Amino acid sequence: MRTLYVVTHPEATHHVEGVVGGWHDSELTPVGVRAAVSIARALREQIPDDAEVELFSSDLRRTLRTADEVAELFGVKPVVDRRLREKSYGEAEGRPQEWLDRRFVPPPAVGERMDHDEGVRGAETKSAWARRVYAAMGEILRSDCEHQIIVTHGGSLTCVVASWIKMPIEAAGYASFRGPSGSITTLREDDFFHNRQVVSLGDTRHLDSGEAG
Repeated sequence: MRTLYVVTHPEATHHVEGVVGGWHDSELTPVGVRAAVSIARALREQIPDDAEVELFSSDLRRTLRTADEVAELFGVKPVVDRRLREKSYGEAEGRPQEWLDRRFVPPPAVGERMDHDEGVRGAETKSAWARRVYAAMGEILRSDCEHQIIVTHGGSLTCVVASWIKMPIEAAGYASFRGPSGSITTLREDDFFHNRQVVSLGDTRHLDSGEAG
């Protein structure tokens, strides 16, 4: 039985400053740090003490800080993988969200969505974003470890789940599996049928009131 626990980092400075995240290397706020502690404790309660655990994290500071809390409780060192980053928003990163909103070109309702140009210089297409996350997931799942923790970003959660259920990248243009900041998504594969379940999506019950925004 394999179980993946996918953590979306909690509140970071770009959230409270109202600026675009993406690859902008923001840090956790004090609220976010407290939420990271709660995330680590919740995971510790769910995973048996004697179980082998692997921990993977995006390389941005807000995810690494979250992973540090998990690493301390489990006594493991995170495997840092930049492919688990959020989607890049190019020149919009670190700018006010309204700056991006004025320029953003949404994908069409029908037609090409994965390679759609959003009108922001340097931004990743959904295709490029999905391909790097799928590649990271492919390496993670080559391990036989039964308990794996992935610390990533709210947007990239969609690509992680889509990869988990083996959705072809070409079909992922409409996919959206979103979870709030500081959430835990639980994915499980059974040993008999080898079905891949989404046990819970974006669970925030471990957070105190006000920490799930």
